[in-house]
Amino acid sequence: MVSIKSLTALELGKKIKKKEISVKEAVCASLAQIREIEDKVHAYVSVDREGALRRADEVQKEISTGRLQGPLAGVPAAIKDNICTKGIPTTCSSKMLENFVPGYSAQAIYNLEEAGVIVLGKTNMDEFAMGSTTETSAFGVTRNPWNIRHVPGGSSGGSCAAVSAEECFFALGSDTGGSIRQPSSYCGVTGLKPTYGTVSRYGLIAYGSSLDQIGPVAKDVSDCAAILETVASYDKKDSTSVLRESYDFTSALREDVKGMRIGIPADYLGKGLDNQVKEVVLKAADVLREKGAIVEEFDLKLVEYAVPAYYVIASAEASSNLSRFDGVKYGYRAPEYQGLHDMYKKSRSQGFGTEVKRRIMLGSFVLSSGYYDAYYLKALRTKALIKQAFDGAFQKYDVILGPTAPSAAPKLGENLGDPLKMYLGDIYTISVNLAGLPGISVPCGKNTQGMPIGVQFIGDCFEEKKIIRAAYSFEQSRTYEAPQMVRIEEKCP
Repeated sequence: MVSIKSLTALELGKKIKKKEISVKEAVCASLAQIREIEDKVHAYVSVDREGALRRADEVQKEISTGRLQGPLAGVPAAIKDNICTKGIPTTCSSKMLENFVPGYSAQAIYNLEEAGVIVLGKTNMDEFAMGSTTETSAFGVTRNPWNIRHVPGGSSGGSCAAVSAEECFFALGSDTGGSIRQPSSYCGVTGLKPTYGTVSRYGLIAYGSSLDQIGPVAKDVSDCAAILETVASYDKKDSTSVLRESYDFTSALREDVKGMRIGIPADYLGKGLDNQVKEVVLKAADVLREKGAIVEEFDLKLVEYAVPAYYVIASAEASSNLSRFDGVKYGYRAPEYQGLHDMYKKSRSQGFGTEVKRRIMLGSFVLSSGYYDAYYLKALRTKALIKQAFDGAFQKYDVILGPTAPSAAPKLGENLGDPLKMYLGDIYTISVNLAGLPGISVPCGKNTQGMPIGVQFIGDCFEEKKIIRAAYSFEQSRTYEAPQMVRIEEKCP
């Protein structure tokens, strides 16, 4: 008998619709897995067991009456802890928001709940999404289900670890500079970052407003396409939301890349890339070539400037966005202080972690008088040039192929003490956010230590269907593999 937990989100949805599995059984399977292995992985910050079971009964009735007929009705999911959920704590994995319970849900959550998805809880993350390893969380590190001595990546490491460890059937994350795709690569799952403006940012606690985008994490490309179809929508509450002609992504799920032009940036295969990663990425290119795609290398300029431009822009926006956390209206307030300014200083010093304070200080510096032109404006010009470079590439290629990360998941603590080394872990993903492009990471192999490696497909703006088609075609050459986590009996806890 096939374990419920091993099903994809779409497979589970079909079985629920056919009455082969009840919604409560699906929720219980996830809760039992969480109870069994969460102390090893620590993917969640909070789990709403009672709420999930209560919601399961409600959704089951709506499925029975025919009101809920979508492909994800009754499917349990996890949500990154920087996406607001009404009545469920949303902490950004920070002491600053440790007791914050939103009075509203993000538009993406509203869309999921309208489709009948069950929210299990909130996943761990790097504090305020600032990090690449999920080690900067104020509530403890998340561990990689493939090897708990390794990081899961970040900042959506909790979401990716939860999917990989089968503690949920899919998850939502946020991607500011690769925060969905990089941990998906490390954890052996699929993660999709949509074109900027496709999914409403209403209810997403901001890090870098011009870069942030909500996206799905799941076991395969089909799930990601269906989830994106569910959460994507125009939202007048978000001034950056884009009204698209179509929100149909699942029609791209066909094994057909014949004649598709795929470019591999030579810059992505040079210095700094682990040889084992390079090998499996080039094998992925060979698979697509054998399926009829035209694959060739090309020069994509300005890649070396992406990381410094990104961290100047993201830190500048973070310093502005996080100025609202001052201990007055909400958030942590220092227990002892003398006067208003002392309260501000102590509340922010005690409420924020080291990495968050580092980026706030960097952002404040580059926005300050005398340095604004030298750093911030120069970074914005570089961002525009990077977008132009991609525009030129997409005149020739349908999809750009490359590694998701320069290596497989490092060990815990390996990069935490060296911020620059941690920042360079996003070197292949950052440009996508700077240019507002869609990207998807798909598992493509493992290194000699048995750790997963992902390949990244990048498309032009609003061309998600092309990357979904290419990723799906490649995925058909492989079988999804889960880590060897403990298998347990699926009963309600």
